[in-house]
Amino acid sequence: MNQTLDSLCVTTLRMLAVDAVGQANSGHPGMPLGAAPMAYVLWHRILRHNPTHPLWPDRDRFVLSAGHGSALLYGLLHLSGYDVSLAEIKQFRQWGSRTPGHPEHGLTPGVEATTGPLGQGFAMGVGMAMAERHLASQFNQTGYAPLVNHYTYAIVSDGDLMEGISSEAASLAGHLGLGKLIYLYDDNRISIEGGTHLAFTEDVAARFAAYQWQVIRVADGENLEQIEAAIRQAQADAQHPSLILVRTHIGFGSPKADSAAVHGAPLGRDDLRATRQFFQWPEEPFHVPQAAQDHFRTLVTRGQAWEAEWSARFDDLHRHFPAEMDRFRAQTAGILPDGWDQALATLDLGEQAKATRVVSGLAMNAMAPHLPALVGGSADLAPSNNTWLRSDEGRNIHFGVREHAMAAICNGMALHKGLLPFCGTFLVFSDYMRGAIRLSALMGVPVVYILTHDSIAVGEDGPTHQPVEHLAALRVIPNLVVLRPADGWETVAAWRLAVTMQRPVALILSRQNLPLLPVNTATAGVARGAYILADCAGEPELTLLASGSEVHLALAARIALAEQAISAVRVVSMPSWELFAEQSAAYQAQVLSPCGSVRLAVEAGSAMGWHRWVGDRGAIIALDHFGASAPGEQVLKSCGFSVENIVETALKLLGRR
Repeated sequence: MNQTLDSLCVTTLRMLAVDAVGQANSGHPGMPLGAAPMAYVLWHRILRHNPTHPLWPDRDRFVLSAGHGSALLYGLLHLSGYDVSLAEIKQFRQWGSRTPGHPEHGLTPGVEATTGPLGQGFAMGVGMAMAERHLASQFNQTGYAPLVNHYTYAIVSDGDLMEGISSEAASLAGHLGLGKLIYLYDDNRISIEGGTHLAFTEDVAARFAAYQWQVIRVADGENLEQIEAAIRQAQADAQHPSLILVRTHIGFGSPKADSAAVHGAPLGRDDLRATRQFFQWPEEPFHVPQAAQDHFRTLVTRGQAWEAEWSARFDDLHRHFPAEMDRFRAQTAGILPDGWDQALATLDLGEQAKATRVVSGLAMNAMAPHLPALVGGSADLAPSNNTWLRSDEGRNIHFGVREHAMAAICNGMALHKGLLPFCGTFLVFSDYMRGAIRLSALMGVPVVYILTHDSIAVGEDGPTHQPVEHLAALRVIPNLVVLRPADGWETVAAWRLAVTMQRPVALILSRQNLPLLPVNTATAGVARGAYILADCAGEPELTLLASGSEVHLALAARIALAEQAISAVRVVSMPSWELFAEQSAAYQAQVLSPCGSVRLAVEAGSAMGWHRWVGDRGAIIALDHFGASAPGEQVLKSCGFSVENIVETALKLLGRR
C-alpha cells in the first residue's frame, strides 16, 4: 500500500477533527492530531469490523478510552462507512447531533462504549475481553473453526493510566492472561495542567510488566509500519494482554504541538491556518479527498466479506450443533430462554427467617441452570454477598478487592452482548462503584448490582461499614432501578425483574434475618414499585411507608396502634421509588391514599427524597447521622428504629399526643 495514500488518510483524519473542534469552538484537537496515525493503522489494517453491520457478533471491539478525543473516532466512523455523515461531524458537540463531546454508546453507530470519565473505558475493555473468552468457552466446538474469536482494542491516555480504576483492571487482566486484549497508549507526555512530569513520573512499562502484560514500545508515533508491527507482535502473544507505548506528539503539526495549550481548547483561527499550511491542506473546512475516502471505504467490502465468512461458519456449526447455535443466537440477542424463571416460582423459602442476601443467593442458584448468560462475582465477598453460583461452568469471577474496576468490567461484559453480568459488595462500598454505575444507567446496559449489608443493622463493624446516605445517592441516578426487598418473596420478585429489565438494577439486601411477610403479593407489587401490604376498612387515617427490613417494623407498629384504638392504618411496602414513580397517577393515589390520610415513612437511611412521598403533612423516621459499633438490634433501637418510636411519632402526627 502506497505511503503517500496512507499519509493522505492520516491527514484527513487529523484535519476533520480540528475542523470539527474549530467549528464547535469546543473540544480537544491535540489528541486527534497526535494519535491519528495509530488510529488509522488499527482501523484500516488490523480491526475486523463491518461498517454496514456495526453489531456483527464476532467483530473486534474498539474502545476510545481517551474519550476527549471523540472527534478522531467520528472521523474514523465516517470515513470507514458507518452511518455517521459529514453533516454530523459538522454538528460536533451541538444539540441533537450524533457526534457529542464524548462518545456515547447507543447514540452513534460504531461506538462500543460511553467513555469520557478517564479509566472507565480501560476497564470496560477488560470486561469485553473477558466476555469474549467466556463465550468462546461456551460455544466454540472442538474440531471446528471458532465461532467466537475476536480481539478487544483501546486507545488509552496518560489520564486513563493515572486513574486508579485502570490499575485495578490491568491487574485483573494480567492475572487472567487476557491475550486478546491490546491497548495502544498515546504517550504524548502532556496533561491539561502541563507536562506529565508534574505528577506522573512512574515507569509505566515496568508497572504493566509487573501486572503480567506484554509491553511493547513504538518510538515514533508517525511510523505506520512500526505501529502495525507492534500490534502484530501483541496478537502473537496469546497468554498476556498487551500495552503498546506509542510515543506521540500532542497537537502534531500545529504551532501548539507538545504543549498543554492544545489539549482541551480549539486551535484558534491563526493556529488552524498554520496547521493547514504544515500539512499543505486546502483552506476549505471539512475537506475529504476522494482518494482518501475511496481507500477508507474498502473497509465496507472487506467487512462484509469477514462477516459473510463468519456466517458460513455459523451455518456449518448450526448443522452439527443446532441447539448450541440457537442458544448463541438468542443469548447474543438478549432473548431469555423459555422457562428461565420456573425455578423461581417453585423456590422453597422455608419457614425460617432468612436475610434477603441469603434468599438472593438461593434465587440466583435456582435460575442459573436455566439462565446460562448469568455470569459474575464479588469483590472478595462472595460468602457474605451470597453470589457464588454452584453450577460453576466458569461463570464465577473472582474480582478481588477491586470494586472500582469490577463495576466497569461488568459494564464491558454487558456491552459485549451475550451475558447478564452481576457483581456484589457491601452497600457502603457502592461509593467506589458510583462512576461505573452512573455509566451503566447512562448507557442503559443490564448489569445487576448486588449490594448487601444494607443499613446500620450491620452492627458491630461500625459506621465505616454502615450505609446511611447510600440509598439516597443511588436513587438520584437517572435510569437506575433501586430495589430494597422486605423479605424472601420480594427478593425473588426483585430478581425476576432484574433479569428482564434492559437497564441496570441495584438490589439492596439485608445482612440480618427477616421473616416472610404475612401475605405473598410480592410478584405484582414489587413490579409496580410499591403496594398495599396491609390495609384497613375504609379510608386509612394513617399510612405507614417503608422499605426493606423496616417494613416489618411498620407491620408491628400497625398492630401496636390498633391496641391504642387507632385501627385505620395502612402499611405500604415500597421497594422501588423508580418503578413506583413510573406508575399512573391513579395507581399512586390508590396506594398513598391522599384523601385525608397522613403518611409516616420509616427507613434506616437518609431522609432525602422521602418528602416526595409523605407530602406536606407527613413525617419521616430516618437517619441524619452515622451509626455506631454495637450489636445491630441495639444500633437500630438507639437510632429510633423501633415499634415504640414509630407509635409515638404516629400519635404525635395524628394529634394524639
